[in-house]
Amino acid sequence: MTVGSATARRTRAHLPLPTAYAWAAAIAAGAVMPFAFQPFDWWPLILPAVALALVALRGRTLGAAFGIGFVTGALFFLLHIQWITVYLGPVPLIALTAWMATWWGLGGMALALAWRWGEPRMRGPVGSFLGLPALLGAVWTLRESASATVPWGGFAWGRLAHSQASSPLADTTSWVGLTGLTFLVATASALVLQLVLHHRTILRRRLTIGAAALILLVAIPAFPVERSGSLRVGAVQGASEAGLLAPYTQGEILQQHVDATEALRGEELDLLVWPENAAEFFADESPRTMATLDRIATGFDAPLVVGTVTRDGDDTYNALLQVEPGEGAVAEYRKRHPVPFAEYLPQREVLAPILDALGFLELIPRDYSVDPTSANAFDVAGTIAGVAICFDIVDDALAREMVLDHGAEIILAPTNNADFGRGSAENVQQLAIAQLRAVEAGRALVNISTVGTSAVIAPDGTMLDRLPQYEPGAMLEELPLSTTVTPGIRLGAWIDLALSIGAALALAGLGAAHLVQRKGRADA
Repeated sequence: MTVGSATARRTRAHLPLPTAYAWAAAIAAGAVMPFAFQPFDWWPLILPAVALALVALRGRTLGAAFGIGFVTGALFFLLHIQWITVYLGPVPLIALTAWMATWWGLGGMALALAWRWGEPRMRGPVGSFLGLPALLGAVWTLRESASATVPWGGFAWGRLAHSQASSPLADTTSWVGLTGLTFLVATASALVLQLVLHHRTILRRRLTIGAAALILLVAIPAFPVERSGSLRVGAVQGASEAGLLAPYTQGEILQQHVDATEALRGEELDLLVWPENAAEFFADESPRTMATLDRIATGFDAPLVVGTVTRDGDDTYNALLQVEPGEGAVAEYRKRHPVPFAEYLPQREVLAPILDALGFLELIPRDYSVDPTSANAFDVAGTIAGVAICFDIVDDALAREMVLDHGAEIILAPTNNADFGRGSAENVQQLAIAQLRAVEAGRALVNISTVGTSAVIAPDGTMLDRLPQYEPGAMLEELPLSTTVTPGIRLGAWIDLALSIGAALALAGLGAAHLVQRKGRADA
């Protein structure tokens, strides 16, 4: 081989993909990525999918990077959240997908800069196989964290971490939280890509690096959690058509949960949990409804946690009530993370005319309020139970609050998935998030839905019991309690902040170095 041909091969290795191949890689990434998540759960696919998304951005201009990132994000969300269309049609899916794809486009621009500025300065084994993958992973995580919080609380669905609920990597959430797991997945994907791109590196060395990274990730055990007691919990799924557009007779949903509770009759319980909306509207204002709830609680001589809608003046809340035998409702939790464009309309005065013209305003007839002082924990049966209503479960800050501020020993997650249809992927995607929350917090978790998929989850993420969709049923488990605070909960917010600030500072520093180098060349 001549020196010229060897140099040509080295030069080709540093070139980006041809434009057509880059777009093909972006499309493939967006099409493959959903299969790593529920309901498919082919979690290993997340590594090649993210690697394809990253390599498509290598060497691209900012305009091209935005377009490539947008296409990848658009394909991913069109496939991942198609359940929105079951009752609401294509318009909400298109709107939400376009918004999230815009975030992915902005992230694509940042990743393209990370490639442009970082790759020339990160050489050798450490730079190529540690520094650059970590940079790309941190920038990916920064984009994900931004889209999960901005605006109006963001849309924290489809995070890389959510694909790993049943993988060996799930245990790492107890150490680094969900954002930390996203960073590890993105960094591992970038490392896989680097091992492929650096094909001139001795194969044995590349295999050693890859194997070491794999062993390091998989071998991390869950943070050890000490058991402080147990609680015998019953949970009831009424199989109620409790969706926004579903026709039902007042009292029907309540009665369906009363009927389903009969499966537990004769059992000794410490706590009974019903889903979100199981007591329908304004249960606390209805003597008849409260009498029914009290009868259930008294029959089991155990507190009942049940979902309803409450109001206070002009404010309406999606709420949980704690009903004690013979005492009625003694505590209320008001949902802290209502879903924008579903449970309330942001900037209603501006957006209402637009949605009215599209025929969607009637789907958001009221705005659920947020009570920031509402504590997301109940003191039930001498135990502190953290509570999360439906979309609350995706909110990292609320998960930390229930443990750090209120001392939650167990987590209750009542939800209503009836708006997404039979066989919907939405409820199993939500269940995967609940699994990760259980592992992150080291807490047993009760995910109870009106229609499914309901499950009782152990602190290690194992499903102890599970009910099929759209069938009435009940679960009963003796669940462990714990007061152990995992690093994922205690340090999670700091890890989020460190990754975001670190990514921003790294990009800024590399950009400054790039400008200095360019100026030096111009002066020369």
